Amino acid sequence: MLDRAEETMLENAEERKADAAAWFRSLRDSICEAFEALEDVGAPGPFSALAPGRFEVTPTERDGGGGGLMSVMRGGRVFEKVGVNWSEVHGTLAPPAQAAMAARGVPGIAEDPRFWASGISLVAHMRNPHCPAVHMNTRMFWTPNAWWFGGGADLNPCLPHEEDTAHFHAEMKAACDPHGPLEGEDRYEKLKAWADEYFFIPHRGRARGVGGIFYDDLNTGDWDADFAFTRDVGAHFLPAFLPVTERRRAQPWTEEDKEAQLIHRGLYAEYNLVYDRGTKFGLATGHNPDAVLMSLPPEAKWH
Repeated sequence: MLDRAEETMLENAEERKADAAAWFRSLRDSICEAFEALEDVGAPGPFSALAPGRFEVTPTERDGGGGGLMSVMRGGRVFEKVGVNWSEVHGTLAPPAQAAMAARGVPGIAEDPRFWASGISLVAHMRNPHCPAVHMNTRMFWTPNAWWFGGGADLNPCLPHEEDTAHFHAEMKAACDPHGPLEGEDRYEKLKAWADEYFFIPHRGRARGVGGIFYDDLNTGDWDADFAFTRDVGAHFLPAFLPVTERRRAQPWTEEDKEAQLIHRGLYAEYNLVYDRGTKFGLATGHNPDAVLMSLPPEAKWH
C-alpha cells in the first residue's frame, strides 16, 4: 500500500518531474560555466600555450523516448577530458532492466515497465597528475508506482594529498548535515560508508579513489525533503572540487607522476565498465552509448 505522501507524489508527478529535470539542467549549466572559466585561467607548464578548452555540446536521443545534452571538453589546458551530461528520458524498460528493478523490490515494475528518469552525470580527467579525477551525479527516477533519488560525488586522485581529501569530504559532510539523520544514522557517515562499499573494485582488492558519498533508492516519503537534499549534494560539488583543482593545477609533475596517472585511469575504466550501475542501466535502456561511456579516460595504461 502507498502512504499518502507517496500518493501525493504520484498525483503531482508531472510537475515534480519537470522541477527535477530543470534543476539538473541548471546544475549542468553552472558547472560547465565554472569549468570553462578555469580553462581561461589555465596553468603553467606544457599545455599553457593551448587555447582554453570549451565544451562541445551534442543533443542526444534515446530510442523509445527522451534524450539530453552530452557536453564534452577535450584537450584543454586544465582538463584533458571532462564530460557533463544531462538527460531526461522515458519509455518502457527493456526486459533485463525491468527484471533487475523487480529484483531490487521496485513496486509494480514487474507488471508495468514504464519509467521516467532525469539527472546529471559528470566525470573529469585532468591534465596535471596532482589534480584528482572526479565523478558526480544526481538523478531522479519515477515509475507509475514509485519514485526515488540517487547520486553522490567521489574523488579519484592518482597521487592523493591528505588536505585535498579532507576538503572534499568536508564539503560532502556540509551537504548532508543540514538534512539530519537518515534511517536513524548520521547521514554523512552512512553515505560515506556506502560510497566506500560501492566504489570498491573487488578484483583489484582496493578502492577506486578516496571516496565521497553515494546513495540510491532515496525515498523517505517526503519528496520535497529528498529533492532538497539532492540539490544540496549537487550544489556542494563545485565548492568541493574547484579549490582542490586550483591548488594543484600549477604543481610541477614528472613523467613518473604521469605514468601513475595513466595506470590509475586504467583502474577507473575497469570499474566503470565492469561494476558501475549507471553504465549498465544506460546501455540496457538504449541511451546514446557515447553519452553513457563519456566517463572513460582519453588515455590509460595497464601493467
